[in-house]
Amino acid sequence: MLAQIVSTVQQAQSSKPRIGRVVDNIAAVFVPTVLVIAAVTFLIWFYTGPEPQISYALATAMTVLIIACPCALGLATPMSIMVGVGKAAEYGVLIKNGEALEKAGRLTTIVMDKTGTLTLGKPAVTDCIPFDVEQSEALYLAASLEAGSEHPLAAALMQAAAEQAIATGPCEQFKAHAGLGLEGCVDGRDLLLGNLKLMQQHGVKLESEQNKQLAELTARAETPILLAEGNQLLAMIAVADPIRDESREAVRQLQERGLRVVMLTGDHQQTAAAVARALGVDDVIAEVMPADKDAQIAALQKGGEIVGMVGDGINDAAALARADVGFAIGAGTDIAMASADITLMRSSPLGVITAIKISNATMTNIRQNLFGAFIYNTLGIPVAAGILYPLMGLLLNPMIAGAAMALSSFTVVSNANRLRLFRPD
Repeated sequence: MLAQIVSTVQQAQSSKPRIGRVVDNIAAVFVPTVLVIAAVTFLIWFYTGPEPQISYALATAMTVLIIACPCALGLATPMSIMVGVGKAAEYGVLIKNGEALEKAGRLTTIVMDKTGTLTLGKPAVTDCIPFDVEQSEALYLAASLEAGSEHPLAAALMQAAAEQAIATGPCEQFKAHAGLGLEGCVDGRDLLLGNLKLMQQHGVKLESEQNKQLAELTARAETPILLAEGNQLLAMIAVADPIRDESREAVRQLQERGLRVVMLTGDHQQTAAAVARALGVDDVIAEVMPADKDAQIAALQKGGEIVGMVGDGINDAAALARADVGFAIGAGTDIAMASADITLMRSSPLGVITAIKISNATMTNIRQNLFGAFIYNTLGIPVAAGILYPLMGLLLNPMIAGAAMALSSFTVVSNANRLRLFRPD
């Protein structure tokens, strides 16, 4: 883990953001331009300057080349990126590349996966409502079906059965339906276990009282899991995933910064709405199949949004890769972290705020460095060329020009190192 962190930080510190490539393009024009100015300066002094003309021509041309040396320009971006990425790592925010560091401060929308990101990702069974079966039998059948699944809800059902000392039985003909649930055969009984959409697809109808109970569970931000045999509903099991303590604060701070916060989940619409109310989230996209999450990100991008995606699971990997900046929760899956641009090692959504603040501070620092470097060259070149000589009889000494050039680089490095004092409170 330590080796991976070191490698990630080194990779980010050596990468260039978009603004760095812009500086490279400017430098590609700037350097030939300075050479032309030096040549023109030489010729002007050689043909029109005072005696000894060759001495004045050489001195002024050399001074132009020395003072225009674009060292400060070349240091402006990489120094700030290096310090900014290191500062982010101090706060548990691992940034893979300079592009992500730059874009994080320009995001307009933050899309957050619910389970494992805004919630702890450790759901637990809160209620079991049986119909025509004993509660223990309902838990036995549900846990036996889930024994072959790695879904977080499966772990909750297995835990509930274990707490009541209910052993699971063998499950045959197991089949998972992504985003819906699963089916299988336990003790010769063909069973379905999943959400309402799975029940509807298999012709399982709920009575009015059962629909009312379903609505009550979802209104309490609990996820109902339905167990059915044939077209008969056997039980309704409620599972709740506790909201992270810091999630509300993260949502509040993002909204205060003017960002649009969207919660993305495969949960039932009413369950998702209940969680969103508790978090203060206004935009909810619910009942999304795992394969469709990246399509939701693409739709927001087509609407002109610069999108950050925060997720933790395998089913978030495509969306994390699709987003302008992907944030992976550190306690999530390896594939999510591999797909994301930024990993939040402390598994807190507040890390998104930290990344945005450090991005803004770094980009401000880069702009200050570039402004200083350009102003220095803009003012220094005419003086070095001798523009003050006809007015005041002054020429810039090449040694002073060399000292000034070194001072500009020192200024850029010192300004970049100010980021070490930055505290994203």
